[in-house]
Amino acid sequence: MSIVAGADFGTLSVRVSVFDSAKGRLGSGVAEYPLMRKASDPDFATQSHAEQMRALAEATRRALREAGAEGDAVEAIALDTTGSSVIPVDEKLQPLDDYYLWWDHRAWAEAARITDAAHEFGLEAIQWCGGTYSSEWGFAKLLHWLRHNPDKRARFATALENCDMVAATLCGITSLAEAPRSICAMGHKWMWNPALGGFPPEEFLAKVDPLLACVREKLAGRYQTSDRIAGNLSAEWADKLGIRAGIPVPVGAFDAHWDAVGANIRLGDVVNVVGTSTCIIAISDEATLVPGVCGVVPGSVDPARTGVEAGLSATGDIFEAIARRAGTTVAALSKGLGAYRAGQTGLLRMSWDNGDRTVLVTPELSGVTLGWRLTHTATDELFAAIEGTAFHTRVILDRMAEHGVPIRRVINGGGIPRKNMALNRVYANVLGKPVLVPDGDVTSLGSAIFAFLAAGIFHTIEEAQAALCPPFITVEPELAAVATYNTLFGLYQKLYFALGQKTSGPVEIGDVLPMLRQVAAQVRGGESAAIAAN
Repeated sequence: MSIVAGADFGTLSVRVSVFDSAKGRLGSGVAEYPLMRKASDPDFATQSHAEQMRALAEATRRALREAGAEGDAVEAIALDTTGSSVIPVDEKLQPLDDYYLWWDHRAWAEAARITDAAHEFGLEAIQWCGGTYSSEWGFAKLLHWLRHNPDKRARFATALENCDMVAATLCGITSLAEAPRSICAMGHKWMWNPALGGFPPEEFLAKVDPLLACVREKLAGRYQTSDRIAGNLSAEWADKLGIRAGIPVPVGAFDAHWDAVGANIRLGDVVNVVGTSTCIIAISDEATLVPGVCGVVPGSVDPARTGVEAGLSATGDIFEAIARRAGTTVAALSKGLGAYRAGQTGLLRMSWDNGDRTVLVTPELSGVTLGWRLTHTATDELFAAIEGTAFHTRVILDRMAEHGVPIRRVINGGGIPRKNMALNRVYANVLGKPVLVPDGDVTSLGSAIFAFLAAGIFHTIEEAQAALCPPFITVEPELAAVATYNTLFGLYQKLYFALGQKTSGPVEIGDVLPMLRQVAAQVRGGESAAIAAN
Protein backbone atom coordinates (compact mmCIF):
# COMPACT_ATOMS: atom_id res chain seq x y z
CA MET A 1 0.00 0.00 0.00
CA SER A 2 1.46 3.35 -1.11
CA ILE A 3 -0.03 6.85 -0.94
CA VAL A 4 0.45 9.82 -3.27
CA ALA A 5 -1.24 13.18 -3.86
CA GLY A 6 -2.53 14.46 -7.18
CA ALA A 7 -3.41 18.13 -7.73
CA ASP A 8 -5.62 19.47 -10.51
CA PHE A 9 -5.70 23.25 -11.01
CA GLY A 10 -8.88 24.29 -12.79
CA THR A 11 -10.14 27.68 -13.86
CA LEU A 12 -11.70 28.56 -10.50
CA SER A 13 -10.28 26.08 -7.98
CA VAL A 14 -7.68 23.45 -7.24
CA ARG A 15 -8.58 19.93 -6.23
CA VAL A 16 -6.10 17.71 -4.42
CA SER A 17 -6.79 14.00 -3.96
CA VAL A 18 -4.98 11.42 -1.89
CA PHE A 19 -4.79 8.02 -3.61
CA ASP A 20 -3.83 4.59 -2.33
CA SER A 21 -2.23 2.26 -4.87
CA ALA A 22 -4.58 -0.56 -3.86
CA LYS A 23 -7.72 1.22 -2.60
CA GLY A 24 -7.88 4.16 -4.98
CA ARG A 25 -9.06 7.59 -3.88
CA LEU A 26 -9.03 8.01 -0.11
CA GLY A 27 -10.10 11.64 0.09
CA SER A 28 -10.10 15.00 -1.66
CA GLY A 29 -9.95 18.67 -0.81
CA VAL A 30 -10.95 21.70 -2.90
CA ALA A 31 -10.04 25.36 -2.48
CA GLU A 32 -11.05 28.26 -4.69
CA TYR A 33 -9.12 31.26 -5.96
CA PRO A 34 -10.41 34.44 -7.61
CA LEU A 35 -10.64 35.00 -11.34
CA MET A 36 -10.10 38.57 -12.47
CA ARG A 37 -12.37 39.72 -15.30
CA LYS A 38 -13.27 43.15 -16.66
CA ALA A 39 -16.75 44.12 -17.75
CA SER A 40 -15.14 46.62 -20.11
CA ASP A 41 -13.01 43.94 -21.79
CA PRO A 42 -14.53 40.46 -22.29
CA ASP A 43 -11.15 39.16 -23.50
CA PHE A 44 -9.48 39.85 -20.12
CA ALA A 45 -8.94 36.92 -17.72
CA THR A 46 -6.11 36.76 -15.17
CA GLN A 47 -5.23 34.95 -11.96
CA SER A 48 -2.82 35.41 -9.08
CA HIS A 49 0.00 32.90 -8.55
CA ALA A 50 0.02 33.65 -4.81
CA GLU A 51 -3.71 32.88 -4.57
CA GLN A 52 -3.26 29.63 -6.46
CA MET A 53 -0.52 28.49 -4.09
CA ARG A 54 -2.55 29.49 -1.02
CA ALA A 55 -5.42 27.39 -2.35
CA LEU A 56 -3.09 24.44 -3.03
CA ALA A 57 -1.98 24.41 0.61
CA GLU A 58 -5.59 24.58 1.85
CA ALA A 59 -6.79 21.86 -0.51
CA THR A 60 -3.91 19.51 0.36
CA ARG A 61 -4.55 19.73 4.09
CA ARG A 62 -8.28 19.18 3.53
CA ALA A 63 -7.55 16.13 1.37
CA LEU A 64 -5.32 14.64 4.04
CA ARG A 65 -8.00 15.16 6.69
CA GLU A 66 -10.73 13.59 4.55
CA ALA A 67 -8.44 10.68 3.67
CA GLY A 68 -7.44 10.13 7.30
CA ALA A 69 -3.84 10.01 6.08
CA GLU A 70 -0.64 11.24 7.66
CA GLY A 71 1.33 13.72 5.58
CA ASP A 72 4.54 11.76 6.13
CA ALA A 73 2.99 8.80 4.27
CA VAL A 74 2.67 10.70 0.99
CA GLU A 75 5.39 9.44 -1.36
CA ALA A 76 5.02 11.92 -4.26
CA ILE A 77 2.87 14.81 -5.43
CA ALA A 78 2.06 15.67 -9.06
CA LEU A 79 0.12 18.56 -10.53
CA ASP A 80 -1.61 19.67 -13.69
CA THR A 81 -2.94 23.12 -14.57
CA THR A 82 -4.85 25.00 -17.21
CA GLY A 83 -2.97 26.00 -20.32
CA SER A 84 -1.84 28.04 -21.99
CA SER A 85 -1.81 30.12 -18.80
CA VAL A 86 1.32 32.25 -18.96
CA ILE A 87 3.17 34.26 -16.31
CA PRO A 88 6.14 36.63 -16.85
CA VAL A 89 8.83 36.34 -14.15
CA ASP A 90 12.13 37.91 -13.13
CA GLU A 91 15.57 36.28 -12.88
CA LYS A 92 14.58 34.61 -9.55
CA LEU A 93 11.42 33.24 -11.17
CA GLN A 94 9.26 35.64 -9.16
CA PRO A 95 6.05 36.88 -10.82
CA LEU A 96 6.09 40.26 -12.55
CA ASP A 97 2.35 40.08 -13.13
CA ASP A 98 -0.63 37.75 -12.89
CA TYR A 99 -1.19 34.77 -15.17
CA TYR A 100 -2.71 35.41 -18.56
CA LEU A 101 -5.29 32.67 -18.06
CA TRP A 102 -6.02 30.18 -20.82
CA TRP A 103 -9.23 31.96 -21.84
CA ASP A 104 -7.66 35.42 -21.94
CA HIS A 105 -7.99 36.43 -25.60
CA ARG A 106 -6.47 39.91 -25.51
CA ALA A 107 -3.61 38.72 -27.71
CA TRP A 108 -5.77 38.17 -30.79
CA ALA A 109 -3.84 40.76 -32.83
CA GLU A 110 -0.51 39.27 -31.75
CA ALA A 111 -1.70 35.78 -32.71
CA ALA A 112 -2.77 37.00 -36.14
CA ARG A 113 0.63 38.64 -36.61
CA ILE A 114 2.44 35.42 -35.67
CA THR A 115 0.29 33.41 -38.09
CA ASP A 116 0.84 35.82 -40.97
CA ALA A 117 4.58 36.04 -40.32
CA ALA A 118 4.87 32.25 -40.08
CA HIS A 119 3.36 31.77 -43.52
CA GLU A 120 5.43 34.59 -45.01
CA PHE A 121 8.54 33.06 -43.48
CA GLY A 122 7.66 29.51 -44.52
CA LEU A 123 7.88 28.39 -40.89
CA GLU A 124 7.37 24.64 -40.71
CA ALA A 125 6.42 24.80 -37.03
CA ILE A 126 3.11 26.52 -37.84
CA GLN A 127 1.94 23.33 -39.56
CA TRP A 128 2.43 21.41 -36.31
CA CYS A 129 -0.17 23.61 -34.62
CA GLY A 130 -2.76 23.35 -37.34
CA GLY A 131 -1.60 26.20 -39.57
CA THR A 132 -2.90 28.99 -37.32
CA TYR A 133 -1.47 30.42 -34.10
CA SER A 134 -4.02 31.10 -31.36
CA SER A 135 -4.52 34.02 -28.99
CA GLU A 136 -4.75 31.40 -26.24
CA TRP A 137 -1.08 30.42 -26.68
CA GLY A 138 2.25 31.41 -25.23
CA PHE A 139 4.08 33.60 -27.73
CA ALA A 140 0.96 35.66 -28.43
CA LYS A 141 0.34 36.30 -24.75
CA LEU A 142 3.98 37.09 -24.05
CA LEU A 143 4.12 39.57 -26.93
CA HIS A 144 0.92 41.24 -25.72
CA TRP A 145 2.43 41.60 -22.24
CA LEU A 146 5.69 43.01 -23.60
CA ARG A 147 3.81 45.53 -25.72
CA HIS A 148 1.62 46.72 -22.84
CA ASN A 149 4.11 46.70 -19.95
CA PRO A 150 7.13 48.77 -21.05
CA ASP A 151 7.90 49.68 -17.42
CA LYS A 152 8.46 46.00 -16.53
CA ARG A 153 10.47 44.85 -19.56
CA ALA A 154 13.85 45.51 -17.93
CA ARG A 155 13.06 43.00 -15.17
CA PHE A 156 11.65 40.36 -17.50
CA ALA A 157 13.75 37.18 -17.46
CA THR A 158 11.39 34.58 -18.91
CA ALA A 159 7.79 33.41 -19.10
CA LEU A 160 6.53 30.20 -17.54
CA GLU A 161 3.50 28.05 -18.13
CA ASN A 162 1.30 27.59 -15.07
CA CYS A 163 2.25 23.94 -14.57
CA ASP A 164 5.97 24.77 -14.69
CA MET A 165 5.62 27.76 -12.36
CA VAL A 166 3.85 25.68 -9.72
CA ALA A 167 6.39 22.85 -9.97
CA ALA A 168 9.30 25.28 -9.68
CA THR A 169 7.69 26.93 -6.66
CA LEU A 170 7.08 23.62 -4.88
CA CYS A 171 10.67 22.53 -5.45
CA GLY A 172 12.23 25.86 -4.48
CA ILE A 173 13.74 26.29 -7.95
CA THR A 174 14.84 29.89 -8.58
CA SER A 175 17.28 29.42 -11.45
CA LEU A 176 16.25 29.80 -15.08
CA ALA A 177 18.63 27.03 -16.12
CA GLU A 178 16.94 24.62 -13.67
CA ALA A 179 13.36 25.66 -14.45
CA PRO A 180 11.18 22.70 -15.43
CA ARG A 181 9.65 23.01 -18.89
CA SER A 182 6.78 20.68 -19.71
CA ILE A 183 7.05 19.30 -23.23
CA CYS A 184 3.29 18.97 -23.07
CA ALA A 185 2.92 22.73 -22.54
CA MET A 186 5.76 24.03 -24.68
CA GLY A 187 5.09 21.70 -27.57
CA HIS A 188 1.38 22.43 -27.85
CA LYS A 189 1.39 26.17 -27.14
CA TRP A 190 4.88 27.54 -27.93
CA MET A 191 5.81 25.75 -31.21
CA TRP A 192 8.68 23.97 -29.44
CA ASN A 193 9.76 20.96 -31.49
CA PRO A 194 13.16 19.28 -31.06
CA ALA A 195 12.95 17.88 -34.59
CA LEU A 196 12.82 21.48 -35.86
CA GLY A 197 15.58 22.80 -33.63
CA GLY A 198 13.44 23.66 -30.64
CA PHE A 199 11.77 27.06 -30.95
CA PRO A 200 11.29 29.00 -34.17
CA PRO A 201 14.54 30.74 -35.19
CA GLU A 202 15.58 34.13 -33.86
CA GLU A 203 15.17 35.64 -37.33
CA PHE A 204 11.49 34.68 -37.36
CA LEU A 205 10.74 35.96 -33.86
CA ALA A 206 12.38 39.31 -34.62
CA LYS A 207 10.35 39.49 -37.83
CA VAL A 208 7.14 39.08 -35.82
CA ASP A 209 8.10 41.97 -33.51
CA PRO A 210 11.48 43.33 -32.32
CA LEU A 211 10.20 42.86 -28.76
CA LEU A 212 10.56 39.10 -29.28
CA ALA A 213 14.22 39.44 -30.24
CA CYS A 214 16.37 37.45 -27.80
CA VAL A 215 13.29 35.89 -26.14
CA ARG A 216 14.31 32.52 -27.58
CA GLU A 217 17.41 32.36 -25.34
CA LYS A 218 15.31 33.42 -22.35
CA LEU A 219 13.12 30.34 -22.69
CA ALA A 220 15.87 28.19 -21.21
CA GLY A 221 15.30 25.36 -18.77
CA ARG A 222 14.95 21.58 -18.63
CA TYR A 223 12.55 20.38 -21.34
CA GLN A 224 11.16 17.05 -20.20
CA THR A 225 8.19 14.71 -20.42
CA SER A 226 6.02 14.01 -17.40
CA ASP A 227 7.73 10.73 -16.56
CA ARG A 228 10.74 12.81 -15.46
CA ILE A 229 11.26 14.56 -12.14
CA ALA A 230 11.02 18.36 -11.92
CA GLY A 231 12.57 18.34 -8.45
CA ASN A 232 11.93 17.47 -4.84
CA LEU A 233 9.45 19.13 -2.50
CA SER A 234 11.13 21.92 -0.55
CA ALA A 235 10.97 22.12 3.23
CA GLU A 236 9.08 25.41 2.98
CA TRP A 237 6.29 23.97 0.87
CA ALA A 238 6.28 20.64 2.68
CA ASP A 239 5.42 22.58 5.82
CA LYS A 240 2.68 24.56 4.05
CA LEU A 241 1.12 21.47 2.46
CA GLY A 242 1.48 19.27 5.51
CA ILE A 243 3.40 16.51 3.73
CA ARG A 244 6.97 15.21 3.81
CA ALA A 245 9.86 17.25 2.37
CA GLY A 246 12.06 15.71 -0.30
CA ILE A 247 9.41 13.65 -2.11
CA PRO A 248 9.55 13.74 -5.94
CA VAL A 249 7.52 16.21 -7.97
CA PRO A 250 7.28 15.09 -11.62
CA VAL A 251 7.20 17.54 -14.52
CA GLY A 252 3.66 18.87 -14.78
CA ALA A 253 1.24 19.00 -17.68
CA PHE A 254 -2.08 20.43 -18.80
CA ASP A 255 -5.20 19.40 -16.94
CA ALA A 256 -6.99 18.04 -20.00
CA HIS A 257 -4.03 15.84 -20.95
CA TRP A 258 -3.89 14.19 -17.56
CA ASP A 259 -7.70 14.09 -17.34
CA ALA A 260 -7.52 11.94 -20.47
CA VAL A 261 -5.03 9.64 -18.76
CA GLY A 262 -7.36 9.43 -15.75
CA ALA A 263 -10.23 8.60 -18.12
CA ASN A 264 -8.24 5.53 -19.26
CA ILE A 265 -7.23 6.75 -22.72
CA ARG A 266 -5.62 4.11 -24.94
CA LEU A 267 -4.39 4.04 -28.53
CA GLY A 268 -7.32 4.68 -30.85
CA ASP A 269 -9.31 6.61 -28.23
CA VAL A 270 -10.50 10.19 -28.28
CA VAL A 271 -11.33 11.75 -24.93
CA ASN A 272 -13.65 14.75 -24.84
CA VAL A 273 -12.69 16.46 -21.59
CA VAL A 274 -15.91 18.44 -21.18
CA GLY A 275 -15.77 21.23 -18.63
CA THR A 276 -15.64 25.02 -18.83
CA SER A 277 -14.29 24.43 -22.33
CA THR A 278 -13.75 21.13 -24.13
CA CYS A 279 -10.33 19.65 -24.80
CA ILE A 280 -10.31 16.78 -27.27
CA ILE A 281 -7.34 14.51 -26.64
CA ALA A 282 -5.99 11.58 -28.63
CA ILE A 283 -2.73 9.62 -28.66
CA SER A 284 -1.01 8.09 -31.63
CA ASP A 285 2.08 6.09 -32.50
CA GLU A 286 2.72 8.49 -35.38
CA ALA A 287 3.12 12.27 -35.59
CA THR A 288 0.32 12.98 -38.07
CA LEU A 289 -0.28 16.65 -38.88
CA VAL A 290 -3.93 17.75 -38.92
CA PRO A 291 -4.88 21.15 -40.45
CA GLY A 292 -6.70 23.31 -37.91
CA VAL A 293 -5.90 20.98 -35.01
CA CYS A 294 -3.92 22.91 -32.47
CA GLY A 295 -1.23 20.49 -31.44
CA VAL A 296 0.56 17.31 -32.47
CA VAL A 297 3.37 16.78 -29.97
CA PRO A 298 5.53 13.68 -29.44
CA GLY A 299 5.83 13.02 -25.71
CA SER A 300 2.69 14.82 -24.58
CA VAL A 301 -0.24 13.12 -22.81
CA ASP A 302 1.58 9.77 -22.78
CA PRO A 303 5.37 10.35 -22.82
CA ALA A 304 5.84 7.24 -24.97
CA ARG A 305 3.48 8.42 -27.73
CA THR A 306 2.35 11.46 -29.70
CA GLY A 307 -0.36 13.57 -28.13
CA VAL A 308 -3.00 15.26 -30.28
CA GLU A 309 -5.08 18.13 -28.87
CA ALA A 310 -8.08 20.02 -30.22
CA GLY A 311 -11.13 21.53 -28.58
CA LEU A 312 -13.90 24.07 -28.08
CA SER A 313 -13.15 27.40 -26.42
CA ALA A 314 -16.41 27.29 -24.45
CA THR A 315 -18.77 24.50 -23.40
CA GLY A 316 -19.77 24.62 -19.74
CA ASP A 317 -19.33 28.39 -19.95
CA ILE A 318 -22.09 28.50 -22.57
CA PHE A 319 -24.42 26.40 -20.43
CA GLU A 320 -23.72 28.61 -17.41
CA ALA A 321 -24.37 31.78 -19.41
CA ILE A 322 -27.75 30.46 -20.61
CA ALA A 323 -28.76 29.62 -17.05
CA ARG A 324 -27.50 32.95 -15.71
CA ARG A 325 -29.52 34.91 -18.26
CA ALA A 326 -32.58 32.89 -17.26
CA GLY A 327 -32.01 33.59 -13.57
CA THR A 328 -31.51 29.93 -12.69
CA THR A 329 -28.85 27.20 -12.66
CA VAL A 330 -27.68 24.64 -15.19
CA ALA A 331 -28.72 21.87 -12.79
CA ALA A 332 -32.26 23.24 -12.62
CA LEU A 333 -32.53 23.69 -16.40
CA SER A 334 -31.11 20.22 -17.00
CA LYS A 335 -33.91 18.46 -15.11
CA GLY A 336 -36.14 18.61 -18.16
CA LEU A 337 -33.59 17.52 -20.73
CA GLY A 338 -34.24 13.79 -20.46
CA ALA A 339 -37.49 14.12 -22.42
CA TYR A 340 -35.96 16.09 -25.29
CA ARG A 341 -35.50 14.40 -28.66
CA ALA A 342 -33.05 15.13 -31.44
CA GLY A 343 -33.84 18.36 -33.27
CA GLN A 344 -37.16 19.00 -31.53
CA THR A 345 -36.38 22.60 -30.57
CA GLY A 346 -35.92 23.82 -34.13
CA LEU A 347 -32.82 25.69 -32.96
CA LEU A 348 -29.30 25.39 -34.34
CA ARG A 349 -26.53 26.72 -32.10
CA MET A 350 -22.97 27.67 -33.13
CA SER A 351 -20.73 27.30 -30.07
CA TRP A 352 -18.54 30.34 -30.71
CA ASP A 353 -19.36 32.35 -27.56
CA ASN A 354 -15.64 32.42 -26.69
CA GLY A 355 -14.28 32.13 -30.22
CA ASP A 356 -13.24 29.01 -32.13
CA ARG A 357 -10.30 26.94 -30.90
CA THR A 358 -10.52 24.21 -33.56
CA VAL A 359 -10.66 23.90 -36.56
CA LEU A 360 -10.99 27.55 -37.60
CA VAL A 361 -8.73 28.81 -34.79
CA THR A 362 -10.00 32.35 -34.39
CA PRO A 363 -11.14 34.35 -31.34
CA GLU A 364 -13.10 36.78 -33.51
CA LEU A 365 -16.28 34.69 -33.76
CA SER A 366 -19.31 34.94 -31.48
CA GLY A 367 -22.16 32.60 -30.67
CA VAL A 368 -25.06 32.28 -33.12
CA THR A 369 -28.47 30.70 -32.55
CA LEU A 370 -30.83 30.22 -35.51
CA GLY A 371 -34.49 29.26 -35.49
CA TRP A 372 -35.83 31.32 -32.58
CA ARG A 373 -39.61 31.40 -32.12
CA LEU A 374 -41.75 33.19 -29.53
CA THR A 375 -42.37 30.00 -27.57
CA HIS A 376 -38.75 28.95 -27.01
CA THR A 377 -37.55 28.53 -23.43
CA ALA A 378 -34.19 28.62 -21.69
CA THR A 379 -34.26 24.81 -21.50
CA ASP A 380 -34.74 24.69 -25.26
CA GLU A 381 -31.68 26.90 -25.66
CA LEU A 382 -29.64 24.71 -23.31
CA PHE A 383 -30.54 21.58 -25.27
CA ALA A 384 -29.67 23.33 -28.54
CA ALA A 385 -26.35 24.43 -27.03
CA ILE A 386 -25.55 20.83 -26.10
CA GLU A 387 -26.41 19.76 -29.66
CA GLY A 388 -24.22 22.60 -30.99
CA THR A 389 -21.18 21.57 -28.96
CA ALA A 390 -21.69 17.98 -30.15
CA PHE A 391 -21.87 19.13 -33.79
CA HIS A 392 -18.69 21.18 -33.32
CA THR A 393 -17.02 18.11 -31.80
CA ARG A 394 -18.06 16.07 -34.85
CA VAL A 395 -16.44 18.66 -37.15
CA ILE A 396 -13.20 18.21 -35.22
CA LEU A 397 -13.30 14.41 -35.06
CA ASP A 398 -14.08 14.21 -38.78
CA ARG A 399 -11.06 16.42 -39.50
CA MET A 400 -8.83 14.23 -37.33
CA ALA A 401 -10.06 11.02 -38.93
CA GLU A 402 -9.56 12.47 -42.44
CA HIS A 403 -5.89 13.03 -41.60
CA GLY A 404 -5.07 9.64 -40.16
CA VAL A 405 -5.83 9.93 -36.44
CA PRO A 406 -7.54 6.64 -35.54
CA ILE A 407 -10.78 6.97 -33.55
CA ARG A 408 -11.79 3.59 -32.14
CA ARG A 409 -13.61 4.75 -28.99
CA VAL A 410 -15.05 8.06 -27.81
CA ILE A 411 -14.78 8.75 -24.09
CA ASN A 412 -16.58 11.69 -22.47
CA GLY A 413 -14.42 12.77 -19.53
CA GLY A 414 -14.29 15.95 -17.48
CA GLY A 415 -16.76 17.10 -14.87
CA ILE A 416 -19.92 17.66 -16.93
CA PRO A 417 -20.62 14.22 -18.51
CA ARG A 418 -20.98 12.49 -15.13
CA LYS A 419 -23.63 15.04 -14.13
CA ASN A 420 -25.56 15.27 -17.38
CA MET A 421 -26.48 12.03 -19.14
CA ALA A 422 -28.59 13.94 -21.64
CA LEU A 423 -25.35 15.43 -22.98
CA ASN A 424 -23.83 11.97 -23.44
CA ARG A 425 -26.94 10.78 -25.25
CA VAL A 426 -26.77 13.75 -27.64
CA TYR A 427 -23.06 13.17 -28.29
CA ALA A 428 -23.60 9.47 -29.03
CA ASN A 429 -26.36 10.31 -31.50
CA VAL A 430 -24.52 13.19 -33.18
CA LEU A 431 -21.27 11.23 -33.48
CA GLY A 432 -23.10 8.05 -34.46
CA LYS A 433 -21.09 5.81 -32.17
CA PRO A 434 -21.09 4.65 -28.54
CA VAL A 435 -19.88 7.15 -25.97
CA LEU A 436 -18.10 5.83 -22.88
CA VAL A 437 -18.39 7.70 -19.58
CA PRO A 438 -16.18 6.84 -16.60
CA ASP A 439 -18.38 5.41 -13.86
CA GLY A 440 -16.55 7.29 -11.14
CA ASP A 441 -14.74 10.51 -10.40
CA VAL A 442 -11.49 10.83 -12.38
CA THR A 443 -10.63 14.45 -11.51
CA SER A 444 -6.98 14.55 -10.35
CA LEU A 445 -6.62 10.79 -11.04
CA GLY A 446 -4.28 11.55 -13.93
CA SER A 447 -2.07 13.59 -11.59
CA ALA A 448 -2.06 10.72 -9.12
CA ILE A 449 -1.00 8.28 -11.85
CA PHE A 450 2.06 10.40 -12.64
CA ALA A 451 2.78 10.75 -8.92
CA PHE A 452 2.75 6.95 -8.61
CA LEU A 453 5.14 6.72 -11.56
CA ALA A 454 7.44 9.28 -9.91
CA ALA A 455 7.42 7.27 -6.70
CA GLY A 456 8.19 4.04 -8.56
CA ILE A 457 4.97 2.34 -7.40
CA PHE A 458 3.73 1.65 -10.93
CA HIS A 459 6.08 1.32 -13.87
CA THR A 460 3.81 2.21 -16.79
CA ILE A 461 0.76 4.37 -17.32
CA GLU A 462 -1.21 1.32 -18.46
CA GLU A 463 -0.35 -0.57 -15.27
CA ALA A 464 -1.56 2.34 -13.15
CA GLN A 465 -4.72 2.78 -15.25
CA ALA A 466 -5.58 -0.91 -14.87
CA ALA A 467 -5.32 -0.59 -11.10
CA LEU A 468 -7.02 2.78 -10.59
CA CYS A 469 -9.36 3.78 -13.43
CA PRO A 470 -13.10 3.12 -12.98
CA PRO A 471 -15.15 1.11 -15.49
CA PHE A 472 -17.24 2.81 -18.17
CA ILE A 473 -20.95 3.42 -18.63
CA THR A 474 -21.72 2.97 -22.33
CA VAL A 475 -24.27 5.22 -24.03
CA GLU A 476 -25.39 3.70 -27.31
CA PRO A 477 -26.59 5.78 -30.29
CA GLU A 478 -30.27 5.60 -31.27
CA LEU A 479 -30.91 4.99 -34.98
CA ALA A 480 -33.75 7.51 -35.41
CA ALA A 481 -31.83 10.24 -33.58
CA VAL A 482 -28.67 9.50 -35.59
CA ALA A 483 -30.65 9.99 -38.83
CA THR A 484 -32.09 13.30 -37.59
CA TYR A 485 -28.71 14.57 -36.52
CA ASN A 486 -27.12 13.58 -39.82
CA THR A 487 -29.61 15.91 -41.51
CA LEU A 488 -28.97 18.73 -39.07
CA PHE A 489 -25.20 18.24 -39.20
CA GLY A 490 -25.27 19.02 -42.91
CA LEU A 491 -26.80 22.41 -42.07
CA TYR A 492 -24.40 22.97 -39.17
CA GLN A 493 -21.32 22.10 -41.22
CA LYS A 494 -22.37 24.44 -44.03
CA LEU A 495 -22.91 27.36 -41.63
CA TYR A 496 -19.78 26.56 -39.63
CA PHE A 497 -17.49 27.19 -42.59
CA ALA A 498 -19.65 29.85 -44.27
CA LEU A 499 -20.01 32.08 -41.20
CA GLY A 500 -16.70 31.18 -39.59
CA GLN A 501 -14.26 32.01 -42.39
CA LYS A 502 -13.63 35.53 -43.66
CA THR A 503 -12.69 34.08 -47.04
CA SER A 504 -15.81 31.97 -47.51
CA GLY A 505 -17.53 32.40 -50.84
CA PRO A 506 -21.24 32.64 -51.57
CA VAL A 507 -23.23 29.88 -49.86
CA GLU A 508 -26.91 29.11 -50.28
CA ILE A 509 -28.46 29.11 -46.79
CA GLY A 510 -32.11 29.69 -47.62
CA ASP A 511 -32.89 26.08 -46.73
CA VAL A 512 -31.61 26.32 -43.15
CA LEU A 513 -34.56 27.87 -41.30
CA PRO A 514 -37.26 25.95 -43.22
CA MET A 515 -35.38 22.70 -42.63
CA LEU A 516 -35.05 23.41 -38.89
CA ARG A 517 -38.82 23.90 -38.72
CA GLN A 518 -39.50 20.79 -40.77
CA VAL A 519 -37.25 18.59 -38.64
CA ALA A 520 -38.73 19.97 -35.40
CA ALA A 521 -42.27 19.38 -36.64
CA GLN A 522 -41.51 15.84 -37.74
CA VAL A 523 -39.88 15.02 -34.41
CA ARG A 524 -42.83 16.44 -32.47
CA GLY A 525 -45.24 14.55 -34.70
CA GLY A 526 -46.88 17.72 -36.04
CA GLU A 527 -47.76 18.56 -39.62
CA SER A 528 -48.34 22.31 -39.93
CA ALA A 529 -44.74 23.45 -39.61
CA ALA A 530 -43.58 20.78 -42.06
CA ILE A 531 -46.23 21.82 -44.58
CA ALA A 532 -45.30 25.48 -44.17
CA ALA A 533 -41.64 24.65 -44.66
CA ASN A 534 -42.41 22.95 -47.94
